[in-house]
Amino acid sequence: MKLLITGGAGFIGSNFIHYMLAEYPDVQIVNFDALTYAGNLENLAAVERNPRYTFVKGDIAVEADVAAVFRAHAVDAVVHFAAESHVDRSLLLGPEGPQAFIRTNILGTQHLLDAFHAAGKRRSAGTRRFIHVSTDEVYGSLGGEGRFTESTPIQPNNPYSATKAGSDFMVRAAHHSHGLDAVITRCSNNFGPYQFPEKLIPLMIANALENKPLPVYGDGRQVRDWIYVQDHCRGIDCVLRKGKAGEVYNIGGMHDIPNLEVVQLILKLLDKPSSLIQHVTDRPGHDRRYAIDSAKIENELGWRRQFDFEAALRATVEWYLQHRAWWERIRNGAYRKYYETMYGNR
Repeated sequence: MKLLITGGAGFIGSNFIHYMLAEYPDVQIVNFDALTYAGNLENLAAVERNPRYTFVKGDIAVEADVAAVFRAHAVDAVVHFAAESHVDRSLLLGPEGPQAFIRTNILGTQHLLDAFHAAGKRRSAGTRRFIHVSTDEVYGSLGGEGRFTESTPIQPNNPYSATKAGSDFMVRAAHHSHGLDAVITRCSNNFGPYQFPEKLIPLMIANALENKPLPVYGDGRQVRDWIYVQDHCRGIDCVLRKGKAGEVYNIGGMHDIPNLEVVQLILKLLDKPSSLIQHVTDRPGHDRRYAIDSAKIENELGWRRQFDFEAALRATVEWYLQHRAWWERIRNGAYRKYYETMYGNR
């Protein structure tokens, strides 16, 4: 099987590439990535000389780039990770805010669907499957009880989740209108190696190691369902091989916990004082609670979560301790400017 992975230099994409190359000796990977601020080829240094791995620089929002990669590589399936994904950035005004998210998440997804459809027509066997990697944030905010299921209404509450919902609808429409073998996965909050330090867990680890304040939005009682990235990769692989065309599959860690408790656990693991926690002004429209029901993928496809949250968090902290040079390079330059924009005046 030859896979086109979009956004493969990012956090989840790079972990998925490592997983697939290690798990399947017959899999070939084409990594298509624009290398924006969150894309880092260092994440894939261990496989860059692997003959089954190819990197192609390109932007999914540029139709010519997408057409070129499909012409150059006869792929069997697409796993679409590439997206603008940070909620705070989507709330900025101007071209770096919602416009960038619309361009990448909606227009870029449509370019991929068009090229995927055309490639399938050109090949006698057809391009087999399009996996669209989405997010639980499209469901909006939960009350105090219950979990998101695949039938939960789509109610996004910020520009990021609105554009991911829009891309979900384009994938759904492509399946129903044109018969594309397309499947959507919606996952809870991921954590693990190679995560860009704008996200909660790596940000808090890095700041704690540098004895800097740990910015926590509002009261920190926002609840998120956390899944170790390796479990998510296994879930996507399961859907790729066993999922039903046109379906949605939720993939969750079944471990929902307030953000403040996650931060406190990180401080405990690093033997750092809770006085480093700094409560900052909450962001607009901050969803209060997410929780995923994974019963469908478990019962229909046989996927199961393998990693306990606290053990996986301990392993993640250890990874950042051992790879300090990796995240210190990222936190230089442009990242520092971005960090000040997000948190400096709160």
